[in-house]
Amino acid sequence: MIKIAPSILSADFANLSRDIQAVSSADYLHVDVMDGAFVPNLTVGVPVVKSIRQCTDMFLDVHLMIEKPVRYIEAFAQAGAGLLSVHLEADHPTRIAEALKIMGACGIKRAVALRPITKAESILPYVETLDMVLVMTVEPGFGGQAFMESQLETIRQVRTILDRYNPACELEVDGGISPKTAPLVIEAGANVLVAGSAVYGAPEIPAAIAALRGPSV
Repeated sequence: MIKIAPSILSADFANLSRDIQAVSSADYLHVDVMDGAFVPNLTVGVPVVKSIRQCTDMFLDVHLMIEKPVRYIEAFAQAGAGLLSVHLEADHPTRIAEALKIMGACGIKRAVALRPITKAESILPYVETLDMVLVMTVEPGFGGQAFMESQLETIRQVRTILDRYNPACELEVDGGISPKTAPLVIEAGANVLVAGSAVYGAPEIPAAIAALRGPSV
């Protein structure tokens, strides 16, 4: 089953509760956390995630684009995140492993994220403990970027690794997802699609979500 995770990065933050309700037909709600250091932009933090949790029952898929994320795992878990993804490039491998361990102790789902410069095999030290792998198809930090078709091979390679070591692990793709690119990433092996402008910029949001899922089987 293909799951859709609308990114609130493309929502109207002055009307965030309204815009979250507008995507209630989706599977997950994707929350991009940026610190202005790991990526050149600032977005939301723990208090906003806590507020989001209070206004929706949707599963919160929280993407931490922050340096040394281990420092904030427990706080985001307590705020209501259902899953946290940490970037493999954001800290030393032992600290990434510690972040994943804390997620498990907090009872939330565990994920790692890969920038376009990061090879698929980088997930191998963690793969058996993961609930999701997030492959970026743009450089993290800003919404509305063009899809990097070269990342399709990375998606395929991650899918091969997951099929071998952890078949239950989900494979999420974030960046430039649209009705045109969605079939490409699905064919490459993704089953969770993050979309911002393709959802929030559409005239009919539920129809846009359905279009990204593709034909029902």
